[in-house]
Amino acid sequence: MTMRMTMYRKSFAVIFPLMLVMSLTTCTDGASGRDPGTLYTLLGAEPGTLNPVIASDAYEAAINGHIYETLLDMNRDTLEMEPDLAERWDISPDKRRFRFYLKKNVVWSDGVPFTADDVVYSFKVIMDPKTANAHRKVNYIEIEAVNKVNSHTVDFIYKKQYFLALRICGGMTIIPKHIFDDGTDINTHKNNRHPVGTGPYVFSNWVTGSRIVLAVNERFRDKKPEIKRIVYRVIPEVNVALQMAKKGELDLMAVRPIQWVRQTDSEKFNKEFYKLKYYTPNYSYIAWNTRFGPFSDRRVRQAFGYLINRDAILEKLLFGLGERVTGTFYKNGRYYNKNLVPREYNPAKGRDLLKAAGWTDSDNDGILDRKGEKFSFTFTISSGSKFAERLASILKEDFSKAGIEMNINRYEWAVFVTKLTKRDFEAVTLSWSLGYNEDPYDLWHSSQMKEGFNFTGFHNAEADRIMEEGRKEFNAERRTVLFRRLGEILYEEQPYTFMFCSPDLVIASRRFGNVKVHQAGLNMEEWTVADDSGRGNDK
Repeated sequence: MTMRMTMYRKSFAVIFPLMLVMSLTTCTDGASGRDPGTLYTLLGAEPGTLNPVIASDAYEAAINGHIYETLLDMNRDTLEMEPDLAERWDISPDKRRFRFYLKKNVVWSDGVPFTADDVVYSFKVIMDPKTANAHRKVNYIEIEAVNKVNSHTVDFIYKKQYFLALRICGGMTIIPKHIFDDGTDINTHKNNRHPVGTGPYVFSNWVTGSRIVLAVNERFRDKKPEIKRIVYRVIPEVNVALQMAKKGELDLMAVRPIQWVRQTDSEKFNKEFYKLKYYTPNYSYIAWNTRFGPFSDRRVRQAFGYLINRDAILEKLLFGLGERVTGTFYKNGRYYNKNLVPREYNPAKGRDLLKAAGWTDSDNDGILDRKGEKFSFTFTISSGSKFAERLASILKEDFSKAGIEMNINRYEWAVFVTKLTKRDFEAVTLSWSLGYNEDPYDLWHSSQMKEGFNFTGFHNAEADRIMEEGRKEFNAERRTVLFRRLGEILYEEQPYTFMFCSPDLVIASRRFGNVKVHQAGLNMEEWTVADDSGRGNDK
C-alpha cells in the first residue's frame, strides 16, 4: 500500500506508480539549531532522473514539480485551469487549435529568457522516438503539431477533438532548449541530474544515496515561498523518520496506518503536530500478467477476486483506513460505477472458477494442476514496501489453502520498475496516483501493451472502442456512460484485482502556518515559517 503525501504543484498531467512514497518531511529550528527556513523531505527511494520528459515515478515528480513549470496550472481548490507560464489562451471553434500567449517576464534559473522556442522544443523531444518515455508520449499522440507564432505565442494543433486537450497541452512540462538541444542523448544528458527550470525553486546539489537539495529561485517572477530551501533525504525507513519527528528533527511526513493509529494520538503529539487525513484520486491493486499461462484465463483472474479477503486485509494491515474499490476510476469521481459490488471473500466460489478453468488437484498433492502443469506463480514486490511484504505473506498462505503455490520475489525499486517495463513479472502489487485528468487510455488501451502503462497485456476490442470514443466526447454525460461501461468490462475481465482507495495520512508540525488541505492536497509553497514564538504564523 502506498504511503503518500499529495503535495500540489504541476502533477496533474500524468499518472505515476507509487510504492512507499514518503514525501515532504521538514526539520525544526530552535533547539536543533537548524535553519527554520529549510524544509527536510524524505524520499523512499533514489530518483532515477530530474528530467520531467523521461521521469516516470512519484519521487521524481515531487521534486520536478518545484523546479519546472507548465503553460497552465490547476487551481488547487476548483481544479480548473489557470495561467502559469502562459498568461492567457484561446481555443478555435472546432476545438482543435489551442493558442497560448506566453508571459514575457519569465527567465530560466540561469537567466536565459523563456520563449516559444522552449515550448516547441519540449514537444519535439517528448515525441522523439529515441526518447525513452512511452508512458508520456501517450498523452500527446493526438497532437498534430506545435507551432511557433512569434517569440511569445505558440499553437497546439490537435488531429481531432479530445476532451482533455486543454489540460494535456496546458499541462505539458517545459524544459529549456538552450540546455538540452546540444546533440546529446536526452536519456543520458548531464542536466538530467542538474536541472535548469523556471519554477519557484532551483536545483542546488545531489549527493547520490543521501540527498537532493533545492533552493528558492531568486529569479522567480512571482511571490517567492517563505521556505527557502528544500532538502530531500533518501531514507527508506519510515519508523526511523517518525522517531526523528518526535525528537523535533522532522516537521512533516506521511505515516503508515499503524503509526497513525498507535503512535500519533498522545496529548503531547497533538500539541506539536497537525494530523491531516484526506483523499485524493488513488487506488491499490494486484496486477495479473495476462501473458502468463494461468492468468490468460479470466476465470482464473476472477477466482482470485474471491480468494483474497480484502476486508480482513483492510482491517489487519490498514486498520480500516481506506475504502474498497471495484474499478479504475476515482471512487469519488463521476466515472466510478457504483453499481458494481465488490466481490466478497468466498474461497469455495473461487475454487469452482478454477475448476471450470481446468485446475484440479488430480494427484492429491495439495497443488492444483492442469494437463501436468502445477499452478505455481511468482509474486513480485518492491523490497522497500512493508505493506507489500505483509500482503504477500497473507496471500501466500491463503492461496496455499486453495491449492496454489505462490513464490515471492523482492527487488529494490529501480529494478522493480525495470521488471514492469520489460513485462518480466507474473503478478505484482502497486498503487496508482491518478491525478484529476481521468483518461483510462494509457492504462488499458491495447496500444499501450508493449511500452505504456498497460503492463498486464489487457486487450479488449470493446474497451478499446470505448476509450477511443470517450477521448473525443465533449459531452460529460455521454462520456460518463462510456466510461462506466468500461468499468463493467474491467470488472468482468479482472486484469487487476482492485483493492483500496486509501487516504493520505500526514503529520505536520505546528511550527508552520497556513497549512491547508486543498481539494488537490497540500501546497507547501504557501506555508508560512514559524515566528519567534515557534508557532506557525498564519498571516
